[in-house]
Amino acid sequence: MKRLLLVIALLVGMHTVIAQEPHAAGITVDPQKRQVIIEAKVAPRQLPHLDKVYPIELIAGWPHPKGKKAHEIVVSVDVMPSQVHKALEQLGLKPGKPAKGEGTKAEGPVVHVYLEVPDAAGEFKRVPLEKVLWDPKTKKSPPKMTFLFTGSVLSPRDPNKPEDKVYGADLTGSLICLFPVTDEVVLQTTWTMKEEKFLKLDVNPAALPKVGTTVRLILEVPTS
Repeated sequence: MKRLLLVIALLVGMHTVIAQEPHAAGITVDPQKRQVIIEAKVAPRQLPHLDKVYPIELIAGWPHPKGKKAHEIVVSVDVMPSQVHKALEQLGLKPGKPAKGEGTKAEGPVVHVYLEVPDAAGEFKRVPLEKVLWDPKTKKSPPKMTFLFTGSVLSPRDPNKPEDKVYGADLTGSLICLFPVTDEVVLQTTWTMKEEKFLKLDVNPAALPKVGTTVRLILEVPTS
């Protein structure tokens, strides 16, 4: 009996340590809501070193100059993509497989993605991504997006050392991608390169606050 009580005590203590383990800065895991909450900022749509605005291809990624696709993001984040990967695994998900290029489709469990932005009173309100993005020519919102937890491929840190591979998205800063233009990413939609050819999206200026405003990027695991 004493041995059983000791084992139970050890298990309870272990659970407490795990539950209190700090997460990476900028990332909060809420097991009850089954959410990963990431601090983000509204990204500029035109970067000073570029002469034009490029269509949106990523929802989130590192800002310029670290981010390889900083000119094509909605919000910028200052977290390691691999830490977001680990946070989703903590909620019980297993990554699928990212897609890249023509004729490929992303695989993985569904994750709901949306933004929370502050209103005039400072309270955060949920904004669906279908309202954040639009076609600037037609002013129409894109079709509903389904996001999948694909995880990233492993990529060489140094091209001269191809055997020394790391989590690829940690090299580019790409977190959430709309089209399979890269497989160094954590989440992708079910869209393919066919959609990329005619969905030239931009940010609806009425949907988000000014550039640099702090917002929340929410990744929510469905209950069923």
